Formats: sequence, C-alpha cells, structure tokens
Amino acid sequence: MPKRTPPIFPAAAERLTALGARLRAARLRRRMTQAALAARADVSLPTLRKLEQGEGSSSLATLLRAMEVLGLDHDLDLLAKEDELGRRLQDIRQVGAPRGRRKS
Repeated sequence: MPKRTPPIFPAAAERLTALGARLRAARLRRRMTQAALAARADVSLPTLRKLEQGEGSSSLATLLRAMEVLGLDHDLDLLAKEDELGRRLQDIRQVGAPRGRRKS
C-alpha cells in the first residue's frame, strides 16, 4: 500500500511553492546544479526537484540538509521564534484569579 500524504490547505500549498522557488533561486545564485545540490545534501535528484517545486511530501530533514548546503540553515532558527499568539494566550491564563471553584 503506497504512503498516504495528508492533504494540504491551499494557502499552505502556496507557501510551500514559494519556499521551493526561494530554494531554487538560492541554488541558482550559487551557480549550483540540482544534481550537485542533491549529491551534497545526500538526497535523490527527484526528491530535490519535488522540494524545489513545493511538494509537501519532502521531510523536514531533507529541507534542513538542502538549507545547510546552501548556507541557509540559520533561517530555521527564525521559525516560530516569535510566538506572539502563544505568548498572549499564556498571559491571559496568568492574569487574574483562578477560574475554578475552590473547596474550603
């Protein structure tokens, strides 16, 4: 039975496509072929092509290896760094009296 890939929402698919395009542009700026990047990242050429096309089937580890070869791995440190919504939700829960009833 083939591996089932969960569906991706359209907005997320657009982001993956844009990420793939940025990775391709970074590779081309470095005058690197797909074959060279695939070899240095230790992934197959079809896998790299899927990554650059924005397909969601590539693993995070594959993305990281490609970014390391391109010298962009520090960009991963910026993902979810500023969790503004999470911090606001955390602050809401900390402010004020407890919400449950106290037993005396």
